[in-house]
Amino acid sequence: MENILVTGATGFLGKYVIKELEKANVNIIAIGRREEIGEKLKSNKTNFYKIDFSRVEELENLFKKIKINKVLHLGALSSAWGTWKDFYNSNVLGTENIAKMCIKYNVERLVYISSPSVYTEKKDKFNIKEDELDKKNDLNYYIKSKIMSEEILKKYINKGLYTVILRPRGLIGIGDPSLIPRLLNANSKIGIPIFNDGKNLVDITCVENVAFACILALNKENINGEVFNITNGEPMEFKVILEKFLRAINEKPKYLKISFNLLYIMASAIERIFKILKKRKEPILTKYILCTLRFSQTLDISKAVEILGYKPIISLEEGINKYGKWWKENKENKSI
Repeated sequence: MENILVTGATGFLGKYVIKELEKANVNIIAIGRREEIGEKLKSNKTNFYKIDFSRVEELENLFKKIKINKVLHLGALSSAWGTWKDFYNSNVLGTENIAKMCIKYNVERLVYISSPSVYTEKKDKFNIKEDELDKKNDLNYYIKSKIMSEEILKKYINKGLYTVILRPRGLIGIGDPSLIPRLLNANSKIGIPIFNDGKNLVDITCVENVAFACILALNKENINGEVFNITNGEPMEFKVILEKFLRAINEKPKYLKISFNLLYIMASAIERIFKILKKRKEPILTKYILCTLRFSQTLDISKAVEILGYKPIISLEEGINKYGKWWKENKENKSI
């Protein structure tokens, strides 16, 4: 029976991936930093270990103790703000540590979850293919760290490490700690910033579909070195999709119409001040967040469909309705 290592198992995507893996005849070695969540993952197929993969000695102790066959590397510092040191240690150094252990202990395959944020620029971009990115993109440290991580993995592919990279766009679903809660929080307060009347096209992805893509990437033959975009394949105007969510939870939209150029200048200034003062708290405005709200970004997933065999298992409509039902049932729960 295969032993599958899942990093970032206590994160949003991690819990869905473990759920998918438990359907198969495998043993799951889940690692993460949040022990209280990790304990809840334990089952007759899943063991949890509190491990920081940026510390190579902690990883090595695990690889010495357990024969790992394949790795799903989901773990990362995923944020629009932070220090370069933190992003480097988690996303760059941490990924290289995983790759080193995979080579040293003869792991059969590494699946790495990267991010389509690497495509983000101050302009509309449509049907983006996997090779259409600027490797010098430094809109924020997260993007820079993900590009560097992918470049490091290319070196390990040349050393013989079977590697597959996925770039899933805008994960949504029950338990989402970031995307939808942020928008709903803004809607309940000052309003959601909207530009060009919300006509910019966005691609988002039900988390169940990303978990499914992870399983495909773990097992599909002849995909060494490939990079795949993953979305629901249903790009929609920002305003349309937002209003679908709000209807699903019985909320009315409240928009904040303001000049993008003015906000972008303000965000640039705020970021400079925060960096000078070495503030760790995320600014109320960032250039990255503004770009994602203002400009269209749609991904071409034809490569994933044709080569990986990917096809969404849940539609956007289904995902939104599931989320809306869950939200209404749990909206009084302060943990949301």
